[in-house]
Amino acid sequence: MQSMHWIDWTVMSLPLIICGAIALYARRYVKSVADFMAGGRHAGRYLICTARSEQGSGAVVYAAMFQAFMGAGFAVGWWGQISTPIGLLVMITGFVIYRYRQTRAMTLGQFFEMRYSRKFRLFAGYLGFFAGLINFGVIPVIGARFMVFFLGFPVHVHVLGLAVPTYLLMMGLFLTLCVIMTTAGGQISVLLTDCAEGMFSQLFYTFIAIVLLVYFFDWPATRHVLMTVFHPDSNVLINEVHEAGDGKSYVNPFDTGHIQTFNIWYVMIGILLGNYRTLAWQNQHAFNSSGASPHEQRMGGILGRWRGFAAGVMVTLLAVCAMTYLGDPAHVELVKAALVNVPDEATRSQMTTPVALNQMLPIGVKGALLSICLMGIIAGDGMHLHSWGSIFIQDVILPMRKDKPLTPKQHITLLRLSIIGVALWAFVFGALWPQMTFIQLWWSITEAIFVSGAGIAIIGGLYWAKGTTKGAWVGMIVGSTVAIGGIAADSYFEHVLHRHFYVNSIWMSLFAMLAAVSTYVTVSYMTCRKPHNMDKLLHRGAYAVKGESELPKTAKKVNWLYRIVTLGIDEKFSRGDRWVTCSMTVWSMLWFVVFIGVSLMCMYSPWSPEAWADYWCYTGIYLPVAIGAVTTVWFTWGCSRDMIVFFRKLKEERVDDHDDGTVRHDDDLVIEETLSALQGAAAIVPTGAGESAAQSDAEAMRD
Repeated sequence: MQSMHWIDWTVMSLPLIICGAIALYARRYVKSVADFMAGGRHAGRYLICTARSEQGSGAVVYAAMFQAFMGAGFAVGWWGQISTPIGLLVMITGFVIYRYRQTRAMTLGQFFEMRYSRKFRLFAGYLGFFAGLINFGVIPVIGARFMVFFLGFPVHVHVLGLAVPTYLLMMGLFLTLCVIMTTAGGQISVLLTDCAEGMFSQLFYTFIAIVLLVYFFDWPATRHVLMTVFHPDSNVLINEVHEAGDGKSYVNPFDTGHIQTFNIWYVMIGILLGNYRTLAWQNQHAFNSSGASPHEQRMGGILGRWRGFAAGVMVTLLAVCAMTYLGDPAHVELVKAALVNVPDEATRSQMTTPVALNQMLPIGVKGALLSICLMGIIAGDGMHLHSWGSIFIQDVILPMRKDKPLTPKQHITLLRLSIIGVALWAFVFGALWPQMTFIQLWWSITEAIFVSGAGIAIIGGLYWAKGTTKGAWVGMIVGSTVAIGGIAADSYFEHVLHRHFYVNSIWMSLFAMLAAVSTYVTVSYMTCRKPHNMDKLLHRGAYAVKGESELPKTAKKVNWLYRIVTLGIDEKFSRGDRWVTCSMTVWSMLWFVVFIGVSLMCMYSPWSPEAWADYWCYTGIYLPVAIGAVTTVWFTWGCSRDMIVFFRKLKEERVDDHDDGTVRHDDDLVIEETLSALQGAAAIVPTGAGESAAQSDAEAMRD
């Protein structure tokens, strides 16, 4: 293993120090629960887009992506293009995202109380918190293991005569940093630091991609490796010569029938579940309510697609360069030697690529990649800590204290303590829980515990006035039961029967979703007596909130034909918004047409493996690198502008202590309005009996 150079340590440390200073500085702007929970709802599109996507830059995410690429290569990604029309519709119309922001809910649980009932909010809060904890529990430990092997640290260190696993110390260090930065300013800190980290990461993505292309990328050698079935197995790295037609191709999507896990069904089910779970999985819930307006929230999602090019191509280049490196038997022996002391097979599988990257990357590039991974760890862990900690307080504790309101200071203190508690849980869980072979499958099934029922409760609650509370209850219970049963069955087969279960986690997630949807719809039809007031829920018409429904200065009314052609572009889109949206639409549809055309062509005249490999070289590497260089400049400017505006709005905001995630029903609002009127009367009536009477009425109303 190669040691880190001082240049690498410098490249890694400077961005982290700057982001830490920003997090601590943001503390002065936390003046209310809304600031701590949702950044005061002042975030612009570039701020939301960049901060949200930064959590996908963590070491655990890269470990999962490397593992998937080593198992399937380029080929499986071909079928992902089937989702293009659906993805565009979801992106431009703001499916779920736009309407959820209209509700002004700070958490999903608050929305559930607004739409269904307080008891359902409490149940969903418990279930979502439980699923989130076991899902998040593996993230810090895998990230710490990644860093240990990437840095070439020893597996154990001696502390007071005891051999302590190095990854435990790393995990404790990272979680401590995350707690300090997250509790300082809540969502304000998360938004600002994640955005700053995203700006640094974007620059490093482009830098690493260019260096890899110029100095390491050897396409003839890479193409040879891609013609090989490559297995990062538990005990040995196997290179088996691939023969066309055996169903194990890494480049030909029509020759992948024998790839067991990351195959076409994995992609298809993932597309369906990905759209179904929109906003249901609450690891990013604060970002869903942080937008300055519903339109800014929607534009943040659209811009996210452009930003993804640089990060995606960097991961792809790292993976193919690592595969090429491991195509040499001598390099395979070096990697095996570095992993010889790792006791479990799952960890050896996950850490193969990080070890290879440590050995092959030069000075400077290694530090840049290390910085990206470390900033991603801080961003991802901090986001999870804030999300699950705030969900516990907002959706479990607060509903049980309906008659005992908290002061803003008490409320924020509880939120900070809850964040610390989640960090302690993650440390203990990561230290004790055995590693799973495939990270992405674990995420899929643990998310399904909550998402299978929550997905239909959200979609039905936002778009179907006849969705009922009873339907939501039954759908949530049935979906979670199927998911938990799948986990139990898989564990029984693996540890007792010592063989794989009949279906993997992605299929179990699908079954849980179908069960939840069918029961929600059936029960709602049977129990609906009166449609829900959707105008009130979405703050439309007479319930509109001043300022959030105002149009941009450059906005223009559009006719119905234009809306159909542009898939939902309305009068809220400025000229620049339309350019951004239409360009993404045209770009995506262009590649969808290529997908259809090539697929039809291959039915009559199949491409050779070499032709497919060259196709991926140009469309999967060269073209994304060029686009990534352009978007780096674009988003650096946009993020800088949004951060300046964000600080200005925080300084000018008017604090509303009632905006704390508590649902105020009609009776509560009448009492508040009457109380305010009585207090106002007491303030203007001269001293004497009139004042005493007004004060007495106010006290009685308060009681």
